[in-house]
Amino acid sequence: MDDPFFLLEARIAIVGLGLIGGSLAKALKGRCAALYGVDADSHTVSQAASLGVVDMADVDPAVVLPLANIVILAAPVSVNLDYLGSLAKYHPGPAIVLDMGSTKIQITRAMQALPPHFDPIGGHPMCGKEKSGLENAEARLFRGATFAFTPLARTSSRALSFCKQLARVIDAKALWLDAETHDRWTAATSHFPYLIANTLAASTPPEAAPLVGPGFRSTTRLAVSSTRMMRDILATNRENVLESLSGFKRRLGEVEAMITSGDFDALERLLAEGAERQKALTI
Repeated sequence: MDDPFFLLEARIAIVGLGLIGGSLAKALKGRCAALYGVDADSHTVSQAASLGVVDMADVDPAVVLPLANIVILAAPVSVNLDYLGSLAKYHPGPAIVLDMGSTKIQITRAMQALPPHFDPIGGHPMCGKEKSGLENAEARLFRGATFAFTPLARTSSRALSFCKQLARVIDAKALWLDAETHDRWTAATSHFPYLIANTLAASTPPEAAPLVGPGFRSTTRLAVSSTRMMRDILATNRENVLESLSGFKRRLGEVEAMITSGDFDALERLLAEGAERQKALTI
């Protein structure tokens, strides 16, 4: 039987102190035995230390990770994958390993290959801002948000208990699902919408700026998301994003055909379908 897990006794190292990792650190401060940070950017490390976001931070994972019995990967997906490939070099174990990347299939495959002294589980909090960086981090970021967890066959009940306690203390709603379902759903609800927002912004003529209002701003808000982060997401969820793109193009083709033919009664019915779907999805 697995030993019981108590968050108050945990020594947690967060790799990546940007918006998500920094917000998690702020939300966990005082809720665990010790809180450490790792970030490749020395300014971010200094900022985290000066603000008291973590108890200790360093650019060198070899200095920090051995101190922790929980390792949380909160960097871009490609960086998390690199860490999973070299984690045994930095940490002798045992340790629970949770990642917070936006795609899960490649992450959980890499986790499956970790040495047996690691206890891995995938995770993804469905929250964020269009502005990144530790300076935009806030402890309230996760409140009311869904936190998806994608356990592996090897994930222990102790790791599951940690995730349940983590979601509870940051006021998030835990959702348990497999990595394939997660990536298919987030392609439709998060990754592809970024492409729509970005493409809409890029195709809008600059001279139209005086007539930009709240509708345009809310519709294109995702366009300014970190391109580094989104590149990783799109590269590791390519097939699902392409499927979403294909469905969108079919629907947009119907809209174009109705406008071209002047069949505005049919167009209104199609638009009503879209409105009803939006209501169903956002209840």
